[in-house]
Amino acid sequence: MTAPGPRPLAVTMGDPHGIGPEITVRACADPRLPAPVLVIGDPGTLARACRTTGTPLRVRTVTGPEGAGRTPGVLDVLPAGPALPARLALGTVAASAGAASYAYVRHGVELALAGRARALVTAPVNKEALHLAGIPHPGHTEILAELTGARRHAMMMANDELRVVLVTVHQSLRTALDALTVERELDTIRLAHEALRDRAGDTGPRIAVAGLNPHAGENGLFGREDLDVIAPAVRAARAEGIDASGPWPADTVFLRARRGEFDAVVAQYHDQGLIPVKYPGLEHGVNITLGLPFVRTSVDHGTAFDLAGTGTADHTSLLTALRHATALAPER
Repeated sequence: MTAPGPRPLAVTMGDPHGIGPEITVRACADPRLPAPVLVIGDPGTLARACRTTGTPLRVRTVTGPEGAGRTPGVLDVLPAGPALPARLALGTVAASAGAASYAYVRHGVELALAGRARALVTAPVNKEALHLAGIPHPGHTEILAELTGARRHAMMMANDELRVVLVTVHQSLRTALDALTVERELDTIRLAHEALRDRAGDTGPRIAVAGLNPHAGENGLFGREDLDVIAPAVRAARAEGIDASGPWPADTVFLRARRGEFDAVVAQYHDQGLIPVKYPGLEHGVNITLGLPFVRTSVDHGTAFDLAGTGTADHTSLLTALRHATALAPER
């Protein structure tokens, strides 16, 4: 019987046709791995990923997270989802791969909700493969919200210099503009504040809100959204005691945050917020879902089908996600 010990981080291996299995095994073999890990996925696929990458780990199939990740040189894997064939069509979009990656996430959520995993860390999934599998969500954030019943949620992308929380995420720019409301804006500011409150000391985090239009609308000259939607949300947040400011021109606010003026920036849509975070390099970023009943982090890149099977994919972003999960979910 395994002696009691720290709960492992649950890591889903992502789309089996992408680089997820390869970066998973490489991260788990890295001496900088910050905590014990349980991988949720397909043992055979992960064993092949070890061979492809030259990773000296022995894959061991387990039935639960208890005691996982505590044997040197061993990768503990909890099988989930449909069985995968011995030979995968790496680098291709497939419904079977989408169904498998969804099953890994669902199982990881169950463990995290039950308190059997310290946090959930996810390798990349493919949106088209999920769609082919009949999963009606464009990505992890929306899947996690449904599986946990979280009514309030937001995506935060972070690196060592910048934290950005998105008001709208995976939707077209045209529909994102229509989705901006005072209440949605205010709730995103609240989520950013709540996520950083415990780490910001007595003064609380400083939240900058990026404007939507050039020059934050130039007092209505370039559009009314900054005046009619963003500014009222900022005023309401300040009335609640949140140190929020803006709307600030988006072409300078991220630079100001990098210089230390703000602890986080609320961005209005996907590319506005993610380009500044990803520009220094994908290996430095991490995706954090706010509003869930447990800590969830992920890589800030996709499945990289062009690299699948080559053994050359960089695992640094996943290692960064594991480090952030360890810091955000201290084992008590």
